[in-house]
Amino acid sequence: MNVTLIDYGAGNVTSVERALQRLGAASQRSHSPECIAKAEALLLPGVGHYAALIRALDERALRAPLLDAIKRGVPFLGVCLGLQALYETSDEAPELSGLHLLPGPVRSLPATVKLPHMGWNQLKLSRPSRLLQGISADAYFYFAHSFAATNVNGEAVALCNHGADFAAVIEKQNIYAVQFHPEKSADAGAQLLRNFLRLAA
Repeated sequence: MNVTLIDYGAGNVTSVERALQRLGAASQRSHSPECIAKAEALLLPGVGHYAALIRALDERALRAPLLDAIKRGVPFLGVCLGLQALYETSDEAPELSGLHLLPGPVRSLPATVKLPHMGWNQLKLSRPSRLLQGISADAYFYFAHSFAATNVNGEAVALCNHGADFAAVIEKQNIYAVQFHPEKSADAGAQLLRNFLRLAA
């Protein structure tokens, strides 16, 4: 099984690629609609601005093949902005339309706390999770973001708090996503990626 990393110009593609290599997983980068349409598993990493991600998907004609692949059951993992893109809109670029795979907007975290939310934080499990299997309930994960899905719906299996509760881990059928960076989250992050690879196999 080969994981296709959607390369839209984000800075963390290389670190995600290396994290998968350490687990013995085969991966390839792609920004071609044809490659995404044929993918066995998809991973959308995300660093930077929401507008850069959404515009890159549209300018490279990746939105339709990505949505088609997800809708036909291809396992998908979104990381950071890759989670936020699943929703309808984001306060970071309200004029742009997200992927509409999950309902509602992505909001700015409250100005009452230090932004960005940068560093290690813990999760609050809201229901049993396939991605978090074998990971200690008190594990820490590495976050780096100022926007999040704060109108939490049933797709969130784990929350985190930084001024407000927000979706930290999402699982909905073949759609998986995390607001933190597993590739920077030491052993817990490696186990999460291992779990995704097992689920995608």
